[in-house]
Amino acid sequence: MRIKKGDTVVVITGKDKGKTGEILKAMPKENKVIVEGVNIQTKHQKQTRTAKAEIKHVEGPIDASNVMFYDAKAKEAVKIGYKIDGDKKVRINKKTGNVID
Repeated sequence: MRIKKGDTVVVITGKDKGKTGEILKAMPKENKVIVEGVNIQTKHQKQTRTAKAEIKHVEGPIDASNVMFYDAKAKEAVKIGYKIDGDKKVRINKKTGNVID
């Protein structure tokens, strides 16, 4: 996966197509990500001794192939590549060649 926690991404397909948000959690083994404000699901919370019953709205996971990195400078979705910079492997914007990290 070329995207990681904290990246800003745009959804490119599905019911939330066009929405932009920050990655809250990345799950590389399942190839899924949880994006802030995308794929909102309803969860019913049972009543306990200390908390009342309520309906919660939480973000569900979506496939990592359905999101693309959003470059704030270019204001568009871009592909990510890798380049060796000295001893470090850094992520780059494939269109402009600028370093992301």
